[in-house]
Amino acid sequence: MTFVRACGLGELEEDTPKRVELDGTPVSIVQTEGEVFAIHDICSHANVSLSEGEVDDCHIECWLHGSRFDLRSGKPDALPATRPVPVYPVQIDGDDVLVSLTQES
Repeated sequence: MTFVRACGLGELEEDTPKRVELDGTPVSIVQTEGEVFAIHDICSHANVSLSEGEVDDCHIECWLHGSRFDLRSGKPDALPATRPVPVYPVQIDGDDVLVSLTQES
């Protein structure tokens, strides 16, 4: 599994998604509840950026229609989305947030 640097820990604000692009893939990096998550940044229901939405209770909400995705699994728990979005493995190395584009789910 190959990890690439997505951003620095110091660039993240608690419960505020940060959009990055890794090898042409849009990824939302989220620090919440003491962990850092990486989730595909495009909603599976509508072609909009999840990083523009809000984070609450380890979920990210699509700002357009209100679908919520679990940051741990990518599974939706609120309609209208019915398909999950990919989540990616994260490693922390010092101040670097590293992400592998190999999907966990």
